Formats: sequence, C-alpha cells, structure tokens
Amino acid sequence: MKDIKSLAFEELKMEMECLGEKAFRAEQIFRWMHQKMVRSFEEMTNLSQGLRERLSQEYALTSLEMVRVQESALDGTRKYLFELEDGRLVESVWMKYRHGNSLCISSQVGCRMGCAFCASTIDGLERSLTASEMLEQVYAVTLLTGERISNVVVMGIGEPLDNYGNLLKFIALLTDEKGLHISQRNITVSTCGLVREMRMLADEKLQITLALSLHAASDEKRRKLMPVARRYSIAELIEACAYYFERTGRRITFEYALVKGENDAQEDARQLASLVKGLNCHVNLIPVNPVSERNFVQPDTENITAFKNKLEKNGINVTIRREMGRDIDGACGQLRRRQKAYTRR
Repeated sequence: MKDIKSLAFEELKMEMECLGEKAFRAEQIFRWMHQKMVRSFEEMTNLSQGLRERLSQEYALTSLEMVRVQESALDGTRKYLFELEDGRLVESVWMKYRHGNSLCISSQVGCRMGCAFCASTIDGLERSLTASEMLEQVYAVTLLTGERISNVVVMGIGEPLDNYGNLLKFIALLTDEKGLHISQRNITVSTCGLVREMRMLADEKLQITLALSLHAASDEKRRKLMPVARRYSIAELIEACAYYFERTGRRITFEYALVKGENDAQEDARQLASLVKGLNCHVNLIPVNPVSERNFVQPDTENITAFKNKLEKNGINVTIRREMGRDIDGACGQLRRRQKAYTRR
C-alpha cells in the first residue's frame, strides 16, 4: 500500500483525482494528517464512510507506538522509544527550553557511519526511515505532551544525509503551511560530513541550519574518531561549509565532542580556531556522553572551560552545550540498545 503521509500536497491531489474525488478532498485529508495528526482514517469525520474505507484499503497511514519513556529528574527532558510498524525501534528526545520545546528525532534505524563514541552505530544500519516515520516522531510527541514543538533537530539515530530523499520530503511536509508549518529556520540537520550531499543540500537553498559533526581539527585525529574522515578530508569539509553559506546565507554550526585525552588539548583548540577562523560559524562544544561499550570519557570542567576560552581569544563564536537528559540515557542510541538487550534476554 502507498504511504499516504509521505505524499506532498500536490501528489495527494493527484491521488484523489485518480480515485475520482474532488480536489478539495486532498486538502481535507492533508490537514487531518498534518495538522490534527490523526492516527486512523476513521477519525477523518468530514469524509464519507465509503471514502474512508477505500483509503484504508489502498493507503497506509503511518503511526508509531510508544514503547517506553524516560523523564529526567534533573531537567524534565524526556526520551521516547518508539516502535515502527515493522517492529524496529527508534528514539526521540524532547527538551524544554525557555524559548520553546525542541525535539531531536531519528532519521534511520541504526547507522553505518561508525563514529567511535556513538551508541547508534554499534549494530550498524538496519534501514532508513520514511518521511512519514520522521514526521510521526514529531506528531506523536506533540500528542503525548500536549505542547507545541517549536524546534526540530535531526540529530538522533542515523545520518540524515544518508537518507537524503526522505529528509527533503520530511522538511517540506513539516514546513508546509497546511500542516504544522514549522519555520525552516527552526530546523537543524546534523551530518558527520557527507560532502556531496552537503553541496546538494546547499543547492536546495533551504533556510535550515546545517550542523557539522567535526570533533577534530586534524585529519589524523578525525580518522581515529570518525571513519567517514577516510573518505573526505577536513579541507573538503570546510570548502563544502563555505559553499553552504554562500548558497544559503545560513551560518554553519560545528559540533565538537570533547573527549578526554583525544581532542581536548590546548593545541587542539588552537588548530580548531585556525581551521574555522573567517567562516561565518558557531562552535558547539559537547562534553562527550559516556557510552558503556566505549572507553571515552569527558574532560573535567577546568579543561572544557580552558578549551572554550582559547577559542574565544581567537575570535571564535563558541558555546558549551547544556547537558540534558544525562540521567536517562540521553546520548543517541543508548535507550534503544538497552531495550534490545532486554528483549533478547
């Protein structure tokens, strides 16, 4: 059956025409799915019973089932574990800020990028998510919390640019004025550095924020932490970032996970400052979130502050990411792995 929730509005209109329905039916159905976030065709009460039955026979209306939720006693962050219709699991993290609610969603089941400090990639890639499965994380959490989500970050399980086509569909549907109409400027997409796709995304001229997981300022160190660095050099990454800004006018965010003894020395800070100086960018320092299967630990507070100060003295715009959800398996993939291990037992 066709995945009706992944269809753009114009595609949905064509489907209704093929069914012999008037064009206005497409708008009604689109609003039911993307504004009212219904989970069945039966809830679309302004459609005839006959049309609802035909839709249920010919189209799949994607929905997710919540398996588990953990809420932080420290800051109220909630981590949701969702089951897809094929039984696979993904995570979403809801964070409450003064300026609004943010949701970090997954784009794949697992990941094939192999970053050394990430739990998402340990079991490899199972499959990519459809646009509707990414949307459903937003819709499900909105319904569960009863609160509007103002910012969406595609930085959960998976590499978003490794699921490029579905990512673009997801952004288009999430920002459609007939749906939730979240501003493109309130969407952040993270990548470990797929240069070809970064340039393709730049040519789309979207107004989203692109966040590059850099994590090292030299090719040698980056290759130790991130296998993708064997494919693309840092020089190629920086050129792609400059191209993204040139095409979109949007500032790049560099994500830098601080790992004790690996990339947290003053010389690392000096190299990072030299690398990004002159770019319209922001550096986000992330004390690494320990993963039981890895040996990486975060530096102490004094080292983290010294690293930040070194960047600031070199004129770099930098912040230390506020740690949220540390007591609820906040890092990508941790809750999913725990649930899978529990199920196996």
